[in-house]
Amino acid sequence: MPEDASPKSEKIRCDACPVMCYIADGKSGACDRYANHGGELVRLDPLTVIERGVPAVAFLDRGENAQDWDGDVIQGHRQFVTAVGAGTTYPDYKPAPFIVSQEVDGVDMVTVVTEGIFSYCGVKVKIDTDRHIGHERAIVRVDGEAIGHVMTSEYGSKMLSLGGVEHLTGGSKKEGRVTCDALLRLCNREAVTMQIDEGVELIVQAGQAPVINGEPEKLMRVGCGSATIGMFAKQWYGHVDEVVVVDDHITGVLSEHEAGRGLDMRASGIKVKGRRSTPGRYFQVAEPGTGWGGTNVQDPLTILKPADPKLAWPGLRLLMISTTGEQWAYFVLDDDLQPQPAEISPPLLAVAERIAENCEPSLCSVLFMGGAGGSLRAGVTENPVRLTRSVKDALTYVSCGGAEAYVWPGGGITVMADVMEMPTNSFGYVPTPALVAPIEFTLRASDYSALGGHSDHIQPLDTVLSPTIRKLLPNDSQPDPHARQNYRWPSRPRGRG
Repeated sequence: MPEDASPKSEKIRCDACPVMCYIADGKSGACDRYANHGGELVRLDPLTVIERGVPAVAFLDRGENAQDWDGDVIQGHRQFVTAVGAGTTYPDYKPAPFIVSQEVDGVDMVTVVTEGIFSYCGVKVKIDTDRHIGHERAIVRVDGEAIGHVMTSEYGSKMLSLGGVEHLTGGSKKEGRVTCDALLRLCNREAVTMQIDEGVELIVQAGQAPVINGEPEKLMRVGCGSATIGMFAKQWYGHVDEVVVVDDHITGVLSEHEAGRGLDMRASGIKVKGRRSTPGRYFQVAEPGTGWGGTNVQDPLTILKPADPKLAWPGLRLLMISTTGEQWAYFVLDDDLQPQPAEISPPLLAVAERIAENCEPSLCSVLFMGGAGGSLRAGVTENPVRLTRSVKDALTYVSCGGAEAYVWPGGGITVMADVMEMPTNSFGYVPTPALVAPIEFTLRASDYSALGGHSDHIQPLDTVLSPTIRKLLPNDSQPDPHARQNYRWPSRPRGRG
């Protein structure tokens, strides 16, 4: 061998997940999160710390409010070490990568941080639209693979349940890979195009408007047809003889509705199709669709029956409008009691614009949901069930990337967090496939010792901070994980006066 030749660098094995990649020097593993740097296994993303006591970021960092949440900040009054960039506890016997102590308002606190490997995970997606995207239980697909389904609709929104262990590991290898990739992109606020069986093509991106069949959605409805009647009845009164608010849920008819009766409106004789629920409220006036009010209606007159000649009259003024105010049509009955298009009056046009004004912008919301399993809890304590009990007893506060996590009732530690409240690029993956997500457990040092925590691995905060860490501003809408109100500590005994 020539004298100037150096021995070929050996690969090292990464034990951060069950894949156990062998990584050559200067290369990264399959997850792109760990690399071989001169024979040392290193985490590529920096540890992320949130510093408080400085201006907060906007709730939604988009449009005119767009802010770079990754920039360095001035010294804050209080620092919180998140699990973003921390690394994992795999294999399960290892303590969490960072167990950090600091004094907060005279109380010794400990935060245990780890990037959990979640096979039992997914996202719940809320899509602000009244348009029909697909029937409940319809399969949601990406690249032809099933990744979830349509859930029960909520008020003004459609809901999707995506991911879960059945799609990640219970189907074909391709289904698991596509599901994991879609979840990763959704959680990292990227756009994902999906198709719903017997429904629409949908583009979902957290914090952005949904795109339905190529059309960006603009407004979330102000309410159902009945609610719209109730809200705007007095503003219509005197300017029109009848108003029909077209809605897939409840179509409202003003003169029949209790709001119209309260204004002593004359019965108009205008009749709508569908099933009458209560006076002025009708179900199933049309099929679901992407037209007026989430129906398949393009011409609103198609939902009307012939007018009652005993009640209707020539010259009757009729307004038909959707629940967002985006679609409206104004008619006057002719001598044969047939609606004829007419020019809308300024007061009625103003109410249509006010309905639209009272509609919130349509957005997609993505909530990560996962269950903390054995490796996560064992990284906190040698007796994992004590951590579960501590969380249920509100002695331990759970966060994801510093964002508040809702902990579901019942057994285990099943958490849900809004990805818009978390730092950008908080999520990773492993090819098993599974998502990698940050999770933090914060509690008093005394409580940590009591639950059998890895106290010999606690390190002071200042030993964790380094020039390479990523410093972020806090999100003003999020509680401070160290705040006293997050905990149900026993009351301190009062001293004798």
